[in-house]
Amino acid sequence: MTVAAAVVRAEGAPGPTLVLRLDRLPAGALALGGELVRLRRSLGRTAYADLHKIAIYGGGDHALRYRFVQALPDGRFDFRAGCGHSLLACVVADGRPGPVTVRAVTTGDTVLCEPYGDTYTLSFLRPPSEPGTLPTGRPVDVLDGVPVSLVRYGNPYVFVDARHLPGGALQDRLLALRARAARLLGHPPDSALPKIAAISVQGGGLSVRALTVGGWHPRLALTGAAALAAAGAIDGTVVPPVRGPVRTPAGTVTVSAAHDRVRVHHKRAEVLETLELPWRIHATA
Repeated sequence: MTVAAAVVRAEGAPGPTLVLRLDRLPAGALALGGELVRLRRSLGRTAYADLHKIAIYGGGDHALRYRFVQALPDGRFDFRAGCGHSLLACVVADGRPGPVTVRAVTTGDTVLCEPYGDTYTLSFLRPPSEPGTLPTGRPVDVLDGVPVSLVRYGNPYVFVDARHLPGGALQDRLLALRARAARLLGHPPDSALPKIAAISVQGGGLSVRALTVGGWHPRLALTGAAALAAAGAIDGTVVPPVRGPVRTPAGTVTVSAAHDRVRVHHKRAEVLETLELPWRIHATA
């Protein structure tokens, strides 16, 4: 049996997303590890053998429900993270006109996606100041002598002021801090969460360099942009209020924060290809 899957690339993402519609999966499909291992294996015969993001969605006329799966380099899958670029990939693959609300099953976020010409604005419909945005209850925690801000908005994030990380080996320092933060937040140190990014303020503007699974993110995760804006809206964090475009290694990202939501602006995505892939039902007792 085969299923139709869309390969969608969001601008600024480290790679494309394989998008599956729930109502097009075979009856009895669970989309668990065993099924997804075979699905990814079948991608080895396509141009997308290294694809690491899978999104499954369904829903009615005005709202979609979306689930994200991160394929890890060691062959395992992480079902706990979210991905804003993959969320947008579902909206673009679905192709419905006008605004659409997406409920992220994995993270609990509700995101309003509004088209403006060939771009989208994504609004995370949660006040930045809501309890839980600071998972430790503190705007700043100190890990290995380094002040950081832990923020849970879209995904759990660790923000570090780059001034506290002088010298080389920035990636190694960030990975060590991420592992410490993971233990503090109850995640295995080798999981995909929390994410981490270093920030710096130069010439009145904000620059960010972030890690993703497997190395440096080319720009900034969409959930990272939302978390950055949320952190900037909370007094006392290491992130200053975000005003204007944020610089990243591969271009700028535009965000804004209001009392009831955070917006990520000017996002694009396109369907690269539609594939027919084999699907084997995972047998259960």
